[in-house]
Amino acid sequence: MATDEARAETVSGRRGRVTITDIARRAGVSVPTVSRVVNGRSDVSPGTRARVEELLRRHGYRKRAAAPGRRAALIDLVFNDLDSPWAVEIIRGVEEVAHAAGVGTVVSAIHGRSGDARQWMRNLRARASDGVVVVTSALDPVLHQELRILGVPLVVVDPAGAPDLDVPIVGAANHSGGRAATEHLLALGHRRIGLIAGPPRLLCSRARRDGYRAALEDAGVAVDESLVVPGDFRHESGFAACATLLGLPEPPTAVFAASDQMALGAIEALRRRGLRVPQDMSVVGFDDLPEVRWSAPPLTTVRQPLADMGRQAARAVLRRTRGEPADPPRTELGTELIVRSSTAPPPPPVPATPSR
Repeated sequence: MATDEARAETVSGRRGRVTITDIARRAGVSVPTVSRVVNGRSDVSPGTRARVEELLRRHGYRKRAAAPGRRAALIDLVFNDLDSPWAVEIIRGVEEVAHAAGVGTVVSAIHGRSGDARQWMRNLRARASDGVVVVTSALDPVLHQELRILGVPLVVVDPAGAPDLDVPIVGAANHSGGRAATEHLLALGHRRIGLIAGPPRLLCSRARRDGYRAALEDAGVAVDESLVVPGDFRHESGFAACATLLGLPEPPTAVFAASDQMALGAIEALRRRGLRVPQDMSVVGFDDLPEVRWSAPPLTTVRQPLADMGRQAARAVLRRTRGEPADPPRTELGTELIVRSSTAPPPPPVPATPSR
């Protein structure tokens, strides 16, 4: 059958070049059946699909061949989730570079579920993407191995954990950003500074927390663990964490939230308690999302070059696709403290009531 799939061949490996016809013969099925599996169609029995997919993985089959030096036609951009303006900024940077290069972009979310990740892998194999950018996630090692077999260039942005694969990483100076936020509050005179931390499984969260601790220690201020409350980077966790801090016998006079969304949640918690920012408590965020310039008050934050991180990752994928010299193992883009109206010196202590 003279289909495109039947004519397509894979990158060469130890087993030689493999066509869809070879896969069909080894699986004991027809070429159209393999074609349906390759194209992600549902009209194939589970047993047959599993047998064909195993052969596709084993032989590194790709729907389109990747000729050396050929310009990429499609980049996959994969997030753990997409419900954040943070993700929008990364997408904007990747899409800008891809569009300028005449390359399409496919955006996916795998939600940390292995089933979603494997479905994404099947879709990627079917559409023969030429490069992958993974953002703040941890793909299954088996899927990483499959990308290697397929010869698909991979770049990771802000990995969830230290990846054990030799792939380029693009990140931000999270430690120095956390340090700068805390030093700013210390310079204003704050000594009880709360931290609404990000998810501890993420490298960026741990780096921001470590920067906070380093700034306190250098200033001779003991780290009070009761002032460190976990969050998940979303508004709701910032609201809940700030409520926890306000419930302490001696609440902090300032809060550093490890994301802008958590900082906005903290400001809402303060507002509902009848407290003012920054008169009653200062708040600093992290990211510099477009919306925080218009919050009430405008938010002091650490600018993370999110769109630039997307641009850098897209360029790295395109360079790898073209066979250009390898990128450095890690590219770390600088952060910048942006001072607005949500921070001020701590309020004066309330005078003690004289005894009668």
